[in-house]
Amino acid sequence: MIMCLDVGNTHIFGGVFKDNDVIVRFRYPSTPSFTSDQLGIFFLTLLKEHQISRQDIQNIAICSVVPALDYTIRSAFIKYFDCDPFILRSGVKTGINIRLIDPKEVGADRIANAIAGHQKYQDNLCIVDFGTATTIDVVTKKGEFIGGVIVPGLKIQMQSLNTSTAKLSAVPIAKTDNTLGKTTLSSIQSGLYHGHCHAIKGLIHSLQAECFNDTAKVIGTGGFASMFEQEGLFDDVQPDLVLHGLKFALEMN
Repeated sequence: MIMCLDVGNTHIFGGVFKDNDVIVRFRYPSTPSFTSDQLGIFFLTLLKEHQISRQDIQNIAICSVVPALDYTIRSAFIKYFDCDPFILRSGVKTGINIRLIDPKEVGADRIANAIAGHQKYQDNLCIVDFGTATTIDVVTKKGEFIGGVIVPGLKIQMQSLNTSTAKLSAVPIAKTDNTLGKTTLSSIQSGLYHGHCHAIKGLIHSLQAECFNDTAKVIGTGGFASMFEQEGLFDDVQPDLVLHGLKFALEMN
């Protein structure tokens, strides 16, 4: 079995693979205060709950956009699993040609998405990842990562309204059937949901026209992707795309 972790700004999203299937998924807050012992014990407890022993985990792969946590996470696996994890970073084999001014600045999670998208579809792609930030990454059918767009994610937008205004409180992020809000709460929810939806739809349209003459598949992934699944934004939704990309990268190296 293989354990893969995507270390993001809000959560560590992880999964355990048996062959090519994700049989366990989990999230752990990516706060800077946890220790390697806390994390190691969490992993052992999680595996025990799913009748998986530590010895069943043969390899571990990590991508991270939070460098401050990398040492602690790596230490947890060395200490509790006797395994030095594979870390997806600049210089490792990925099968993706990063065609940017500075390839090293691209987040490892975006590269993992690109790896999995290219391996699975072998087509021109716009990959929309709804995380702390919402990213749209453009990958050609030849496996070239040619750029993308980054916009504030739904939680960031909601928190910004809450902290920057005197009377607008934090609200649950939820889909609204109507654009017109009848209360302050529903007005905020509508603005978050429909505003984000239309922004992403417009960006996808522009990227397809600019890069592919409208011939790219659109893949949704990330925590909020399922919320927009019925909006006609995507050709496919793959919640575990980043985990599959990590597994592919591990197998290449």
